[in-house]
Amino acid sequence: MPAQSRSGKSAREAPGFPAGPSDARGEHTHGERPVPQPRPAVQRASVRGQILDALRTALVGGELAPGEVYSAPALGERFGVSATPVREAMQQLAQEGAVEVVPNRGFRVVERGARELAELAEIRALIEVPVMMRLARSVPAERWAAFRPLAEESVRAAATGCRATYAEADRAFHRAVLGLAGNEQLVQIAEDLHRRAVPLRGARADLMADAAEHAALLEALISGELDAVRTLVAGHFADAG
Repeated sequence: MPAQSRSGKSAREAPGFPAGPSDARGEHTHGERPVPQPRPAVQRASVRGQILDALRTALVGGELAPGEVYSAPALGERFGVSATPVREAMQQLAQEGAVEVVPNRGFRVVERGARELAELAEIRALIEVPVMMRLARSVPAERWAAFRPLAEESVRAAATGCRATYAEADRAFHRAVLGLAGNEQLVQIAEDLHRRAVPLRGARADLMADAAEHAALLEALISGELDAVRTLVAGHFADAG
């Protein structure tokens, strides 16, 4: 039998001891201190997600240079976090092909070659062009007109000359347009391809030309000019390659 405390309660019932089998059935022992709950896992996931976003921005913006090797502890110190969320975020970037693992050293930033970028652009075109044409035939002009602020934002982002800023605005435009298809898997796949296809270098003029295509495409969609839509959207991905 369990040892009795001075109060006559068993050791299992004494304050500070973990709940026994009876408590698991919903019974309660009066006077017990509440057992501290573990920290929600979402907090760690949130940190990892923030670090992943920060690393992506640093990659596209050129702060992390192609060919250079970066260690998780050094990057963790830079971002004010432990090495663990950095390492986990870098593993995600390795899966995306943005970095490669260098054993016992860290992660090397990969610069995508012209052929790889062209292949990614071709895949994006195969996915997005048919969807865009279907939407062009079914979505009313007023729905397309509501996207003008996104197109204008991409132009402003391009004007800054910051590739990371423009990449986010460009992704937001494509995400919103494809979202009209009502297929979340399509949006996620297209966004993943977009992240992979962003070159790490490029002139401000290239960004401005790309943003101008957004505006021209949107006007063609609003006016219902299907031939112009087909030409613009196909050219948009050809230029990206």
